[in-house]
Amino acid sequence: MSFLKSLFGRRAAREESPAPDPAHAQDYKGFVIRAAPFKNEGQFQTAGSIEKEIDGVKHEHKFLRADRHTSFEDAVSFSLGKGRQIIDEQGERIFR
Repeated sequence: MSFLKSLFGRRAAREESPAPDPAHAQDYKGFVIRAAPFKNEGQFQTAGSIEKEIDGVKHEHKFLRADRHTSFEDAVSFSLGKGRQIIDEQGERIFR
């Protein structure tokens, strides 16, 4: 049913999520990871951003994953972990 709703434009807008909180940011290996999960279909979707200043220029990489969580706190924790994993695997290449 949700497929038909989205196909015909009747899908409801994303549900409200708590406002971004500086406590949901983490410094890691010279990068700043910001968890930004949002509520989607009754659960919280894993999302966030990774930032780093290189040669005086601020770079940002946003990420969104399919993982969903029942609580906002779990989604924040998982999003920060996912950000650390991305940094460990790709480093500054994420900004290319």
